[in-house]
Amino acid sequence: MDKVGIGLLGYGTVGSGVGKLLRKNAGDITLATGKQVTLRRVLEKDPGFSRPDLDPALLTTRFEDILEDPAISVVVELIGGTDAALDFQLRALKAGKHVVTANKQLLAQHGAELFDAAEESGVHLRFEASAVGAVPVIKVLRESLVAAEVNTVFGIVNGTTNYMLSAMAETGADYGDVLKEAQRLGYAEADPTEDVGGKDAAAKMAILSSIAFHSRTGLDDVPFEGITKISSTDIAHGARLGLVAKLLGVAKLIDGRMNVRVYPAFLPQAHPLAGVKGAYNAVFLTSDAFDEIMLFGPGAGSIPTASAVIGDIISVVNTVKGSFVRNCLCYKDLPFFPDADMVSRFYLRLRVMDRPGVLARVSALFGEHGVSIRSMVQEGGGDEAELVLLLHPVREAQFFAALQQISALSDVHGEPAVIRVEGEA
Repeated sequence: MDKVGIGLLGYGTVGSGVGKLLRKNAGDITLATGKQVTLRRVLEKDPGFSRPDLDPALLTTRFEDILEDPAISVVVELIGGTDAALDFQLRALKAGKHVVTANKQLLAQHGAELFDAAEESGVHLRFEASAVGAVPVIKVLRESLVAAEVNTVFGIVNGTTNYMLSAMAETGADYGDVLKEAQRLGYAEADPTEDVGGKDAAAKMAILSSIAFHSRTGLDDVPFEGITKISSTDIAHGARLGLVAKLLGVAKLIDGRMNVRVYPAFLPQAHPLAGVKGAYNAVFLTSDAFDEIMLFGPGAGSIPTASAVIGDIISVVNTVKGSFVRNCLCYKDLPFFPDADMVSRFYLRLRVMDRPGVLARVSALFGEHGVSIRSMVQEGGGDEAELVLLLHPVREAQFFAALQQISALSDVHGEPAVIRVEGEA
């Protein structure tokens, strides 16, 4: 029986999961591929690295030991980062080895270079685990829906922030306390900046929109906001209004132009994404061809992510040479639709002086900019009050121009809380 050697770069959380699944499911993998797929080498930079579940004979500190081994046909990169990982992937591709990766930041920043190298060498670059963990969104977009003209990719693509927002809604705790608990449970990294700041989700949306719309999107093309300004006060107000807070990745195709962003948003409680709790991910795909498809599942973790990596390895092994497109299908060069021209709905909370005429001045400024108030609730007493407003759909440039003038009023205190509202409410 033919053998396929795997060179694994990194044996951390996901890498060890890949090793475990290759051993545990060796028989199933052989049945699925007709070949013996075995772990042949593991790259770790620490010469003293050891794991009880890993044969020390497989370890090396030299990438050349993997690159120059003719028995290794698939290199799995799981070290992360964008420096050494880029070098290793490019060298592997140019040497004629297939590459499987979970490195979302690398693909979002250097995808064009990597796909070009794969195309030139006639090898595969697979990356299912880079976007939504075990949820097979990339495979669905690249294969099942390749001709379906997807016009929206919309969903929860970061498990850390979804866990935190779910916990804030369920317990009433504020952002800082929930972050500490997420770190204690292992849902958030010691440095959670990329997750809570939105950069992790932005990289995933760059990858997904590139495939969905067949036009390359880089990380720099995706404006992103995180959840650091979301308070338990706003989540509680949202709940009373029948709304649930989520960090969303939103990619839309509008009149032949793309708009790709990441931002916190309120969704109606009846929306399917509103019920996605904990560290789970879910993605909506829409098209005139099929209406809506929702894909749901664990977005992170050793075994779920490793299972996506194994799926990519099996796809590489099973693909007849020349029968599968190796690039990202980015054959278009679509322009981007300006954020300022997007039409959105907004939730707005203002702290104001509780005296006559304040609401009239706020309403007048909104009216001058063509912003219509759908509903308003006033709470509080004494010298200050809170105004909680839901606005009708409005061009974003108009809303933010009005908000700038409203924020400058002497009767308005502190920074307004602004959260977009998505879905039909």
